[in-house]
Amino acid sequence: MSGPNGDPSVSIEVGEDDEFSEEEYAAINSMLDQINSCLDDLEERNDVLNAKLKDLLESNRQARQEFREQVAPPPGEPAEGDRVEQ
Repeated sequence: MSGPNGDPSVSIEVGEDDEFSEEEYAAINSMLDQINSCLDDLEERNDVLNAKLKDLLESNRQARQEFREQVAPPPGEPAEGDRVEQ
């Protein structure tokens, strides 16, 4: 197995005695740090997207409300499509 970033000079294979050398621990630690950094970046991007989606949702709600207010008939007049019974 290769080390961090595919570095073939650092092996992280477990030996017969199932103990890791200091070099192997350092390689594993480095890989975990890289994974953690990537996960932090993804979490930050997710938070930004979530905030943008909430803003878009609120903007859409406001636009629909404004549209309904523009289309709504004045008080006392029937809405379009309503039957006026005589």
